[in-house]
Amino acid sequence: MKIFEQLGRVALGTRVRFFGERFADDATKIYGLYDIDMNPKWFPVFYVLSQDEERTITSIAEEIGHSHASVSKIVKEMINARLILEKTSSADKRRTLVSLSKSGKDMARKIEAQYLDVKAAVEELSAQSKNDLWKALEEWEYLFAQKSLFARVAEQKKKRESAHVEIVPYSRKYRSAFLELNEEWIRTYFKIEQADRDALGDPEGYILKRGGHIFVALLNNKPVGVCALIKRDDPTYPYELAKMAVAPEARGKNIGWLLGNAIVDKAKELKAKKLFLESNTILKPAISLYEKLGFKKVVGPPTPYERCNIQMELKLK
Repeated sequence: MKIFEQLGRVALGTRVRFFGERFADDATKIYGLYDIDMNPKWFPVFYVLSQDEERTITSIAEEIGHSHASVSKIVKEMINARLILEKTSSADKRRTLVSLSKSGKDMARKIEAQYLDVKAAVEELSAQSKNDLWKALEEWEYLFAQKSLFARVAEQKKKRESAHVEIVPYSRKYRSAFLELNEEWIRTYFKIEQADRDALGDPEGYILKRGGHIFVALLNNKPVGVCALIKRDDPTYPYELAKMAVAPEARGKNIGWLLGNAIVDKAKELKAKKLFLESNTILKPAISLYEKLGFKKVVGPPTPYERCNIQMELKLK
């Protein structure tokens, strides 16, 4: 098909679906060839039950990798087709057991000849191919189990979009952005506290003149993210990652990750042994980001923030 020649691997999902539909069409015809009244989607459930006398829907779902709801629907269809019987377990009245009916068992015996011929046909097809589709499917299924295609595409999207992000040192022209970006997220979840007013109202005096640093994320030259490295009067934790904020419209573009790494690199440059931060577990994306950066939960010094319910540290090499 020309669409696959033009799009290439971008059309992987469409091509696999078309390929699967072709197999499903042939499967329906093959069942007819052997005079077996079987809907192709029933087959995994039918096969599992042909190997065991009785099974629960949950155990069938686990074995074939379908959802409980999907298997329940198939079982109902097969009951209506008089291929399956159901009953309540004598050992546990809450459990429903299903098994093949007499018609289902007759079909299981009848289908054996079909198995032999289909196996021979597939082996013949494999012998004519340079690539082993079965092994390739096993490999791709394993890789998808590790990370879905959706997750992989989302990662690529972040990489592409973050390529347009520039991390720059703070200058006075970003003062309002530093204030507004932080106030936006704080007011969304909490309230502005005195420690916030001190840092946000005078970042030059409170952070920079005390030996700290601030980084700004620019997207198309617009400030969309900020983060500070604050110098603390604490020998255990002399530096703190703080005041990280990303504009709502710029989230999902890897900006927090880029800012976090800029802070970590600066702390290393300053020969810091540890990096400290305070946060709140309600901020799940932020906590996930900190963990990705390598931070671990600790019990640290007294906090000036009412909203703080978690403290974390990163040991720097």
